[in-house]
Amino acid sequence: MKVSYKWLNEYIDLDGLSAEELAEKMTRGGIEIDVVEKLNKGVTGVVVGYVKSKEKHPDADKLNVCKVDVGTDEELQIVCGAKNVDAGQLVPVAVIGAVLPGDFKIKRAKLRGVESQGMICSAKELGINDKLLPKEQQEGILVLPASTPIGASIGDVLGIDDEVLELDLTPNRSDCLSMVGVAYEVAALTGREVKLPSNDVHDAEVKTEGLVSVDVIATEQCTHYSARYIKGVKVGQSPQWLQNRLIAAGIRPINNVVDVTNFVMLEYGQPLHAFDADRVPGGRIVVRMAKEGEKLVTLDDQERSLEPHMLVITDGNEPIALAGVMGGASTEVTGETVNILLESARFDGGTVRKTSRQLGLRSESSIRFEKEVDPSNVIPALDRAASLIADLANGLVTDGIVEVKGRSSEPKTVSLALTKINGYLGTGLSVLEVRSIFGRLHFQYELSGEDVFTVEVPARRGDITRDVDLIEEVARLYGYDNIPTTLIHGDVIQGALTKPQSIRRELRKRLSDSGMHEVISYSFTSPARTVLFPALAEDVKAVRLAMPMSEDRSVLRTTLIAQLIETAVYNRNRRNESAALFEVGSVFHTDEEQLTRLPKEKHRFAALLTGNKGEAQWNSKAVGYDFYDAKGIVETVVDVLGLTSEVSYVPAQPEHFHPGRTAAVIIETPAGPAVIGYVGQLHPALQVEWDMADTYLIEIGLEELYEQSSSEIEYRVLPKYPAIERDIAVLVDTEVAAGSLTETAWSTAGELLESVRVFDVYTGERLGAGKKSIALSLVYRHGDRTLTDEEVTALHAQVVQKLEQSFGAELRK
Repeated sequence: MKVSYKWLNEYIDLDGLSAEELAEKMTRGGIEIDVVEKLNKGVTGVVVGYVKSKEKHPDADKLNVCKVDVGTDEELQIVCGAKNVDAGQLVPVAVIGAVLPGDFKIKRAKLRGVESQGMICSAKELGINDKLLPKEQQEGILVLPASTPIGASIGDVLGIDDEVLELDLTPNRSDCLSMVGVAYEVAALTGREVKLPSNDVHDAEVKTEGLVSVDVIATEQCTHYSARYIKGVKVGQSPQWLQNRLIAAGIRPINNVVDVTNFVMLEYGQPLHAFDADRVPGGRIVVRMAKEGEKLVTLDDQERSLEPHMLVITDGNEPIALAGVMGGASTEVTGETVNILLESARFDGGTVRKTSRQLGLRSESSIRFEKEVDPSNVIPALDRAASLIADLANGLVTDGIVEVKGRSSEPKTVSLALTKINGYLGTGLSVLEVRSIFGRLHFQYELSGEDVFTVEVPARRGDITRDVDLIEEVARLYGYDNIPTTLIHGDVIQGALTKPQSIRRELRKRLSDSGMHEVISYSFTSPARTVLFPALAEDVKAVRLAMPMSEDRSVLRTTLIAQLIETAVYNRNRRNESAALFEVGSVFHTDEEQLTRLPKEKHRFAALLTGNKGEAQWNSKAVGYDFYDAKGIVETVVDVLGLTSEVSYVPAQPEHFHPGRTAAVIIETPAGPAVIGYVGQLHPALQVEWDMADTYLIEIGLEELYEQSSSEIEYRVLPKYPAIERDIAVLVDTEVAAGSLTETAWSTAGELLESVRVFDVYTGERLGAGKKSIALSLVYRHGDRTLTDEEVTALHAQVVQKLEQSFGAELRK
């Protein structure tokens, strides 16, 4: 909203308050002023001149020599090259010594041998945006109205000795989309009185009812429609003062009738529309919703296809305007128009907004209707416009208003206690101070008891609906700078992460440091993905969203690895075929088809490995990921949490995993062993379906790890005595797990066994069918002395014997 300082001064006395000071005061009061623009770009010494004669330059075909009267004793001779200059015109003249924008100084000069004593100016040369001028004045010199006094300062005539405040309004302050609304705001900030414009109408004896009829069918979308009839208008150019007002507000003048409707819209905030009454058969107005397939040519000469959700003004048959958006070309006010049907109405903001956006027609009118205009201004604005058209276009306003009024909005009342105001703001305001603030706001109120205000909110302030809105009004008028500051007080405690938060953060750090990429995926997925990997979500129903963004994001996820696979496929389709991804996030489980309680949110860790660990080099081949890489990630996770000895792995065949390359991850809990997840290869059939290389997956629950993990660190003294290492290779059946051999070694050797590891597994025809060789490395050490070779040999023999007894192992030599 652009507000002319001089125009605003007509509604409230701004004496002693400069435009910059006013902008500062309004900004501090909650209405931000983006910029204060000076319309005068440096013009001085330019006056109105009368072109008495025009003759061709004796030595230049495109130049004219003009005799100009500027209201002084001396007649000026000015050489001008404008095509539209002519005798009898009133024009802006920059006399010798004048200054134009850009510090361009006018001096006495000779043009092709003829002396020129000044310059006849165009709008551009005066620093005026010529795009806001009537089309006929956008080229050549600026021709002024015939009533303009000769010798007058051009700054006064064109209104450029003015400043414009550009308001950056928030959506709730639509009351300041009008000059009167801004005047009320300034009155509240300064305590000065508002002077409302006169809207007295001198009605003729002819009754409006005999010339106009109104029928509102769409009563929900149009709650008030009123019309006046103005006879015998003479459409022409608007007076300069009216053009100046519109140009300052950024609106191009068109003609005196249309300009009045725009002027009153800016003044009251109430959009109006003028129809050529002779083009509306019988003066009949019907407000209804558009019909499928209807078309309308709007004022911009564009044919618009209408839809049933659009509100239109019709003549009983055909649409003649898009309600609240733009008029139709068939009833446009032109130079031949004699009679005017003037509309003022209240249209539903949502309907106007939808129509405006769909058609790409955003106008000053639609902006105001979208934000809900003040219903109390429908008739005052209509009367004001009718009065101005009668004055400026010599029209005759018929007697009475034809209107259809639906439901009327009741005045809003809001109750507020003084104690609540002071409690919210931390102030000590008195009843008298609050009464003064409500008075400056022009809010009517009643005081009940000692400190309870019942405030009747004016219709122009649709943003005030609750007591906190009134508290905000009190705060901004009291002055935000006057509200006392209070130091925060209370017990200060050191912030810290919870145990689960610390664990998740540490996991992310360790895995990222190891070269993996963290994924943060949607918690929403498609129903088809929730049926994958049922072992990770047994007897679980998917939670369906009430308002999903799409079918692919219509339920809450039940696993993480389905999302990781989706991410890996997305990358593979873009030639990024190798990936090491992980995610620490939540899944959502419920056993209900229809939710009656919140689903359970469970924290999970998941990872995916696909493709190669590294690219092929000149001296090495690319090596693909395998099961043990995935298992190593799980071991890293449990090692970080100090749970290596509590976690074990057993072969498993869950659905959608590879049946021979998958293990269940088991943790020992006080209640017994519990499966917390799986690590394994994606089923080959799914790898083919998604066109993926060998892909390995991990998903484990974190709740059990939270409970079993400990932040305590156990320190061990560095050994003083040497260790003795012995290796053995045993032949066992292929079904025997290497982990079973290591567990037997630990249990047999006892505390003297420091470590045991598998360093080789061999299968081949030489060993026989169903056999494999497993090589173990055992390290023995005593904490208090050096072990003898005999002790280690005897203990090692016991380990070998136990392996033979338990697994039928044969010692290979």
